[in-house]
Amino acid sequence: MKEITVLELKKLKDTDSTFQLIDVREEHELEICEIGGEHILMAEMMDNLDRISKTKQVIIHCRSGGRSGAICQALEKVGFTNVYNLKGGIIAWANEIDTSISKY
Repeated sequence: MKEITVLELKKLKDTDSTFQLIDVREEHELEICEIGGEHILMAEMMDNLDRISKTKQVIIHCRSGGRSGAICQALEKVGFTNVYNLKGGIIAWANEIDTSISKY
């Protein structure tokens, strides 16, 4: 499984690079904090493969990287080669990039 760090994601955001960011957390988690991107529930991801880019870099995140890592592995099994897990998830983003984000 390929991973990307929060510092690498910040650089992509800051340079307006073309990529797709997908948040697989639950609705109640989005109410606590978010870093943008498209929301597709983890449980619904495999039913929404048509929403995932096959041409752009796709970065998937959750709270700490575990759920998004599992999704990356599942997507790789069905042929996606462009998916990256956000290492440390939104907690790493809150610790290293934006300390104003609420951690839970």
